[in-house]
Amino acid sequence: MTEPLAVEPIIIPDFITATLGFAVYLAGAQINSRVEALRRFNIPEPVTGGLLASLVVLALYLVGGIELSFELETRDFLLVLFFAGIGLNARISDLIAGGKPLLLLLVLTLITIVAQNVIGAIGAGIFGYPVQSGVLFGSAALIGGHGTAIAWAPEVARTTGLEGATELGVAVATLGLVLAALIGGPVAKYLVEKFNLTPDRPDEEHTVGLPSEDNGAHTDIDHMTLMRVLLFLNIAIILGFGVHQIILELGLKLPLFVPCLIMAILIANVRSALRPNAPPVARTPALALISEFALGAFLAMSLMSLQLWTIAELGIVIAAILTAQTLFTIVFVIWVLFPVMGGGYRAAVLAAGFGGFALGATPTAIANMTAVTKRYGPSPIAFIVLPLVSAFFVDIANAIVIQAIVNF
Repeated sequence: MTEPLAVEPIIIPDFITATLGFAVYLAGAQINSRVEALRRFNIPEPVTGGLLASLVVLALYLVGGIELSFELETRDFLLVLFFAGIGLNARISDLIAGGKPLLLLLVLTLITIVAQNVIGAIGAGIFGYPVQSGVLFGSAALIGGHGTAIAWAPEVARTTGLEGATELGVAVATLGLVLAALIGGPVAKYLVEKFNLTPDRPDEEHTVGLPSEDNGAHTDIDHMTLMRVLLFLNIAIILGFGVHQIILELGLKLPLFVPCLIMAILIANVRSALRPNAPPVARTPALALISEFALGAFLAMSLMSLQLWTIAELGIVIAAILTAQTLFTIVFVIWVLFPVMGGGYRAAVLAAGFGGFALGATPTAIANMTAVTKRYGPSPIAFIVLPLVSAFFVDIANAIVIQAIVNF
């Protein structure tokens, strides 16, 4: 195939990016409503629309030499909004109940980090890459995602002399995100239907998204409930931003959504203790709806802005190694994570999420779990446990393992 002419990328302003993201989300919903297989395998609506849009962007690049680059400030705010919503839903009793699952999931995550890097190192050696560069085929780009891959690529390049380390890490992270969005739903479907699983408490409110049969016609949602939820989300984000500034001044690195998540947890539980009869905010259909909107729009914009041509340029190496990584992830979540986490409905939901998290990112994991719970029923603790592992523990554990391998 003839290489497209090198041209300056066309910058899509943030407001237009957000508008396109909404359109892509709705397109994915329309496609899912007409393609029964997508619904059956719990493929999230923004994934369907986002991947289709990314293919259009790829076609523009390959055929016309047009490179689109999207400004993503609104997307990043939606991620913060979403995690604030997760925090508002977190009850202290759930955090206590989630203690054992949290510890087990952390151990399983550590095992996955090591396994991904072993697979990456073996693959790197087979294809003639330095063994230390295996972290860019492993946890730096997969569990770590784009940010971690970009952060560690210069160190890998310095240690090994590998050229194009950043491009390699970004390409692996990009394809990993696509695979993560596709495997979680089918894995959960297999587990739920094979073992005839049902929610432990089917009467629980959905924490993200409304059940599929609701069709948006929920009588508990009105302008007052939406305004109340938005007020508390904004308060949590304002306080979280202040805490984040303090953290930065102390020289620590932590994503903005983490302190916002923490502040939202505090707000929800203090309010519940001081005003137990106040109009509810947590576990309400209004909060579930806003959370799903924020997550779906974030994911649609993330996927439509993928630069898929970076994958094509590295070809068979990435395809072969990521095939191995994907097969390992599927086997691990079905035959290790699922039984270790109890073998029940919550374990199946976490399996869907872990598949998205291990290969992609936390939002992909939550989108996978949302698609599953909208169809089969709620699992609130799963939506607390997985983000806590991914937000607090993974970056530290990943950094320790990557540093040890790169300096080996």
